[in-house]
This record gives sequence, C-alpha cells and structure tokens, in this order.
Amino acid sequence: MYPWDKREPNKPGKLRLMYEANPMSWLIEQAGGAATNGKERILDIKPSQLHERVSVILGSKNEVDRITSYHQSTQA
Repeated sequence: MYPWDKREPNKPGKLRLMYEANPMSWLIEQAGGAATNGKERILDIKPSQLHERVSVILGSKNEVDRITSYHQSTQA
C-alpha cells in the first residue's frame, strides 16, 4: 500500500502506473483481490505520461474496501 497522503499533496503516489502499479494490479485481480488508487480501479486509469505515478492499494477485496473507506472519510 502506497496511498496518497496530505504531507505531500502534489505527489499523486510513489509507484509508476505502467511499470509497477498495472502489473501488480493485474496479478492481484487474477488472484481474486482488488487494486485501487483510493478512487478508481488501477487498471481503469489511462496513463497521461510515460512515468506517471499513482497511489496504490492492493490486497483482498475486503481489505481494500475497508482501507478505501477510511481514506475517503479522511479526505472529506
């Protein structure tokens, strides 16, 4: 898990979308888990630049849903 946080609001995340986040997300989803940036599914994100970085939350569907709900309630 590398979520966005308020300490560095200009950085959307640490992992590169095309080279790190997408491959791991694909593997996790094939195993029955979930992968999100906290707002949308990682594999649905269209890259806008070659080394675009994103927040990443990977794991079982239940755990990812729980973590996503925590982050949505703190961002409101």
